[in-house]
Amino acid sequence: MMKRGFSILVGVVLILLGGVALAFNFFAPVLLPGFLRWGTWRLWPLIVVCAGLFFVVPPFLVHGKRGLGGLFIAGVPVLATGGILFYTSLFERWGDWEALWPIEVSALALGFLFAAIYMRAIWLLLPAIFLGTNGAIFQFCALTNLWELWAVLWALELLSIGLAFLLINLKQRSPGLFLAGMILCVIGAMGLMGMSALFPGLWLIHLMGPAAFLFSGLALLIWGLTRRSVQPESTEAAAG
Repeated sequence: MMKRGFSILVGVVLILLGGVALAFNFFAPVLLPGFLRWGTWRLWPLIVVCAGLFFVVPPFLVHGKRGLGGLFIAGVPVLATGGILFYTSLFERWGDWEALWPIEVSALALGFLFAAIYMRAIWLLLPAIFLGTNGAIFQFCALTNLWELWAVLWALELLSIGLAFLLINLKQRSPGLFLAGMILCVIGAMGLMGMSALFPGLWLIHLMGPAAFLFSGLALLIWGLTRRSVQPESTEAAAG
């Protein structure tokens, strides 16, 4: 089964690589005049893309092997790297790396998310959410060049970990896990509200803290109502 899946994978990757190269040679001179002077060597990032496919495709070809889900953690960032390299090489925009590098962090988060789903490993949501939050913050700062906002946005890291704990608690049903998540969310909300005074002109920053408090209160209310509705049933079962 593994040999058959590997043969299919190699065949698909070679077809993709050859098809793109052929399309480039046939259509680039017509659709993009002057493009040929750059040469087909600019397609070299497709090698990196194919390397990423070698990691990402096997979990779809071989079913029932949950351990293969770990390949997403390496494969998705490699695919993202290949995609960015392909864009910057094709259009000679190497300077765009300054704004695009946070995609690598978001891709790693996506890899952990895919691995969590494929492997049914709920705890992998923790690095997925944490890295995803950091990737989003990095991308925002890289595009706007407002790196000074880290003085406020660091609190989102605490909120992301707290949110991850709350999501994991939906399956684990652990009061300690829920309490840790709530504490981190409240501390993060307080940090956002306190530090937002540094940037009085940015209304979005001022809304983040109250929104985090509203979310934390709603989560606590739902948890409390759920516990009150479930507790009598467990008491009756114990008495029986």
